[in-house]
Amino acid sequence: MNLMKTGLLMAAMTALFLAIGFVLGRETGMLMALAFAIATNLFAYWNADRMVLRMAGARSVGPTELPEFHAMVERLARNAGLPMPKVYVIESDQPNAFATGRNPQNAAVAATTGLLRRLTPDEVEGVMAHELAHVKNRDTLIMTMTATISGAVAMLANFGFLFGGRDRNAPGGAIGQILLIIVAPLAAMIVQMAISRTREYAADRGGAEISGKPLALAAALKRISGAAQGIRNEEAEANPAIAHLFIINPLTGAGMDTLFSTHPATENRIAALDAMSREPAFARTTGHSGGPWG
Repeated sequence: MNLMKTGLLMAAMTALFLAIGFVLGRETGMLMALAFAIATNLFAYWNADRMVLRMAGARSVGPTELPEFHAMVERLARNAGLPMPKVYVIESDQPNAFATGRNPQNAAVAATTGLLRRLTPDEVEGVMAHELAHVKNRDTLIMTMTATISGAVAMLANFGFLFGGRDRNAPGGAIGQILLIIVAPLAAMIVQMAISRTREYAADRGGAEISGKPLALAAALKRISGAAQGIRNEEAEANPAIAHLFIINPLTGAGMDTLFSTHPATENRIAALDAMSREPAFARTTGHSGGPWG
C-alpha cells in the first residue's frame, strides 16, 4: 500500500512539473520541462548521495575509529539482508541520523556525534535499523528524486515568473499563469512532505523488525525529538533541503522551515511502535538497556 501511495505521489510531482512547462510554453514548454526533469533526475541518481553527505558535513569513519558502532551497523545490515553500507559521522551535538544512496550496493548511513554520545546502545541500534530499513525499501532513492523534482519545480517556476509571467496568450491567461507559478512550488512541497511521511512509518516498522526492539526505537525518537528542538544542527539549518532525510526533523524552527513538516508527529510514531511491541513477533524482544553508549 505504501509503495502504491508513493508511486501515485511521484506521478503527481512529475505531472505538476509538466503542467508548469505547458503553462509557460504549451507543448514546447512541456517537452522542455520533461527534458529538464530527466536531466536533473539522472544527475541526482548518480551524484545525490555524495552531494547530501557533503551538505551534511559528514565524514567517513572506518572500523578502527568507531569499532563498536561499525560492528553494530554491520550486524544490523546482516539482519536486514543488506550489503554493509559506508558509515559516516556528522560533528553535531544534536542527536540525529540519516541514510542515502541510490541502491543498497551504494548506500551510506550517517549518525551525529550527539546521537552516539546521548543515546543508549539499544536506542542507537534502533535508529540505525530504521535507516537501514530506508535503504532496504529504496526510500533513499525515492526521497532524493522527489527532493530533486521539487527543487526543479521551484527553479522552473522562478524562471517562468521572470520571463513568462506576462504572456497573455499562455493557457489560462497571464493571471492563471502567475497563479500556477506561485502555487506550484507549494504543491511540490506538499507532495514531498506526503512521500516523506509515508516512508517514515514504513521505516519505523522495518527498523523495529531488523533490530527486534520497537520500544528502543520509540525511546530514541522521543529523546531525539526533544533534543532537536533545542540543539542546532548547523549543516541542516544551512541546507534545509536535506531535512527530510533525517530520522527527526533537524531544524529548530528558528525560521520558516518548520511551517511544513516533512515528518509525521513523533507522538504518533511512538504510539505505532508501542502497539507493535505488543505483537507476538516482538513479545520476547521489547526490553532495551539503559547504559550509555560506549
